[in-house]
Amino acid sequence: MNINSTGSKEKTENLVIIGSGPAGYTAAIYAARANLEPLLITGFQKGGIPGGQLMTTTFVENFPGFPNGVMGPELMDLIKDQALRWGTRLIEEDANSIELADRPFLIKTDSSSIKSHALIIATGARANRLNLPEEEKFWGHGISACAICDGATPQFRDETLGVVGGGDSACEEAVFLTKYGSHVNLFIRSESLKASAAMADRVKGNPQINLHWNTEVIGLKGDNWLTGLQVKCRKTDQEKSISLKGLFYAIGHTPNTDLFKGQLALNQNGYLITEPGRPETSIEGVYGAGDVADPEWRQGVTAAGSGCKAALAAERWLSKNNLSKLHIRSSKEPSPTQTTKKTEDSSELNYSPEKFWQKGSYALRKLYHESKKPLLVVYTSPNCGPCYVLKPQLKRVLDELEGKAYGIEIDIENDQEIAKQAGINGTPTIQLFANKSLKKQWTGVKQRSEFLEAIKNLLEFGE
Repeated sequence: MNINSTGSKEKTENLVIIGSGPAGYTAAIYAARANLEPLLITGFQKGGIPGGQLMTTTFVENFPGFPNGVMGPELMDLIKDQALRWGTRLIEEDANSIELADRPFLIKTDSSSIKSHALIIATGARANRLNLPEEEKFWGHGISACAICDGATPQFRDETLGVVGGGDSACEEAVFLTKYGSHVNLFIRSESLKASAAMADRVKGNPQINLHWNTEVIGLKGDNWLTGLQVKCRKTDQEKSISLKGLFYAIGHTPNTDLFKGQLALNQNGYLITEPGRPETSIEGVYGAGDVADPEWRQGVTAAGSGCKAALAAERWLSKNNLSKLHIRSSKEPSPTQTTKKTEDSSELNYSPEKFWQKGSYALRKLYHESKKPLLVVYTSPNCGPCYVLKPQLKRVLDELEGKAYGIEIDIENDQEIAKQAGINGTPTIQLFANKSLKKQWTGVKQRSEFLEAIKNLLEFGE
């Protein structure tokens, strides 16, 4: 394969990074500091959410530099801000196709066709499901893959719940759910926990958690909401029913390598095959970083380290082949980043009908009853990673509308009654109102254009 550029007059990127977890953003930091001006495609809906699995984690206690721990979404915001400070450019879309047969490589998103000399794949992995009968029926109606996102919703408080899995994630979710007064059944297929010793001790010492060893979930029960499970003892094949109101999956992940099948070497489980201890894949100029190339360790810190290696390897390869066009900085030291201020809860003192984004029940009541403009209400929880991703997108939508619509953020922990009255089953949930009437509802992260189009239709047609 010819390594040199085809000579096209179209701009060819030095380096494109696909994925925005610790691996992708760390690669971006190193590449940006090397003046490569990397372009990072964050991903949006395919294979998880921007920011990776740390966005669905509560307290991260094993990432160096945070002696008292740090919330997963907060950690990812800090790493992202560091990458942006040094000149990383973002495309907040999914990579829909990647062509590696010719050079430069071609990556297509919803809005762009991008050529690049080098590529770092940091697409991570997605949560597995049990694929039980009626699983789709109860998804979002009692079943979730993220207790951190959905555990605070009113339907799960003070209820009997279940978590499937025996690793760190399963144990963390079980402990997290007890925070809301719930009793938790932890279903483990084997005779022991795979979790770290510290996490296993927390689970075993928690009186609100009941451990079910050698137990497999084989069936689901309920009408419009999950009410129970059918489980089987793997040693005796004896079955029994267990009543509960929620079930959370923490049973591992599948690497996001669908785009690379038939193009790059993958192992039998779908992970990228790289050189031992190195990031190089089966094609020169293409590098693997993070969980997509790590079937064993799968830690935030190892992902970050592999992102560093991938960026350094890409920089050396580009330089060796005279392909890099270095970015010339206007100043040697970029300006310090500005941390995003949290929105304060609305009150009589700080409420304003002129603000396009406010928070809390006071602003909701005022705008719901007094405003004629469309009202976008987003229900969030403090530890919800997808909420971190979605809120800036919604604010951009409202900013583009130049005051023609309002946004209200409702924290379901602070405003439990409002969330209950609204029938919220998980976060983020977004409701669009006009003239005190619910016009549309979404759950999860959606494209910004979907919200913008819905509001514009209301403004234009009143429907």
